Amino acid sequence: MAAAPLLFDRAQLRRRLQRAGALDPATFLLDRVTEEMTDRLHAVLRDFCCAADLGTPTAQLRTALAEELGTLQAVEVPDDEHLRLAPQSLDLVVSALALQFVNDLPGVLAQLRRALKPDGLLLAVLTGGDTLTELRQAFAAAEAEIEGGVSPRVAPAADLRDLGALLQRAGFALPVTDVDRVVVRYDHAFALMQDLRRMGATNVLVERRRQPLRRATLTRMAQLYAERFSDADGRIRATFELVWLSGWAPHDSQQQPLKPGSAQASLEQAVKGASEQVRPPR
Repeated sequence: MAAAPLLFDRAQLRRRLQRAGALDPATFLLDRVTEEMTDRLHAVLRDFCCAADLGTPTAQLRTALAEELGTLQAVEVPDDEHLRLAPQSLDLVVSALALQFVNDLPGVLAQLRRALKPDGLLLAVLTGGDTLTELRQAFAAAEAEIEGGVSPRVAPAADLRDLGALLQRAGFALPVTDVDRVVVRYDHAFALMQDLRRMGATNVLVERRRQPLRRATLTRMAQLYAERFSDADGRIRATFELVWLSGWAPHDSQQQPLKPGSAQASLEQAVKGASEQVRPPR
């Protein structure tokens, strides 16, 4: 198989996360997904003896889950994205706001599937395709107007259907995906960009423009953002799309789809019978 394209500069990502940790970190997204992750695991009626946290930027998730799960192994995503996890060694893998920065997401999911014991669970959340759509549009319009072209400034992200298909492709049973859309309001675009710095979520694309951003372009971006995406009180909106993934390593105890042709009743006859029951009297 061909190697996955290198979209993200993972060394730069580490530097950005380290810088964010040295600042006053903006943790509102991680706070939200940590609480939701805890609730979702509470709803799973089973014990997980061997659990790992893949790539979550801080120890916050592991700390929150420690009382219920005990110690979670912290697993970093190396630059080559080879996770070096023993086959069938884990009951549970969680990951929060990390998988959106891997270059080979299908390959990483396949590795996690192999690392899970039969009936082991993957529960992860990553940012989806509508994340920062307002910032993306404002930057594109400003660059086209001021500089005559557009550079990649906001990372691409997979949508819900693509991620569900990737879970199936990786061999997960009972795959489920759902979306939590979070809209955060700011006084202006520069406040949003400061929060992104404090989250370690600024541009780490390999193809990012390396020259400093022109002041005129940045000013125009902020103007367009305010014109197109502000509320009546003048504050701007920023969308964060959180896509949740869950899937199980296959096991005989799980529900299985029926084999083609094994149905005991005809859908056509069921529909015909229902229509006859509701037919009005003459």
